[in-house]
Amino acid sequence: MDMKLEVVVLPVTDVDRTKHFYKALGWREDADIEFGTSRVVQLTPPGSATSVHFGTGITDATPGAVRNTYLVVDDIEAARAELAGHGVAVSEVFHRDGTGAFAPGPHPDRGTYASFASFGDPDGNTWLLQEITTRFPGRVTGVTYASAGELEQALKRTAAAHGEHEKETGQYDEDWPAWYARHLVEHQSA
Repeated sequence: MDMKLEVVVLPVTDVDRTKHFYKALGWREDADIEFGTSRVVQLTPPGSATSVHFGTGITDATPGAVRNTYLVVDDIEAARAELAGHGVAVSEVFHRDGTGAFAPGPHPDRGTYASFASFGDPDGNTWLLQEITTRFPGRVTGVTYASAGELEQALKRTAAAHGEHEKETGQYDEDWPAWYARHLVEHQSA
């Protein structure tokens, strides 16, 4: 069964101030709903499938208690510059060195998963930007094809690879749809 992370709840003191802060970053407003004495605001970062909720009557956590929630970007320096351009106090870019300690600047090789920057909202909930340029195998955010022709070519490559798989095992693969799905996801950019 799929279980998708949909919402992260942020504890805040001033709902309108927080709403203004995140909207100024370009986050999409999905909802601002009042239920009696409770209020729920939902905003979504650009390109994200996961949103944040904050408001009144939705959490008893201390404002500012959410720490180092990751926001994945494909260019750490551009993301940092964009946040700074919105007036956000964002850290300089940093990375982990060979000992695991934090060091200034982006990772020397610009290795994926290796460069960071951080910022906080008005209550002190903190965010960690992480540069990911190539995902580890099995980590997929979505499989898309630009055209029917591109999908057709991917299916042909997958069919050929599956034929080789069946030759190696020497038997018909009854679970071929699952094999195809894994192969299409793992080799999308091929």
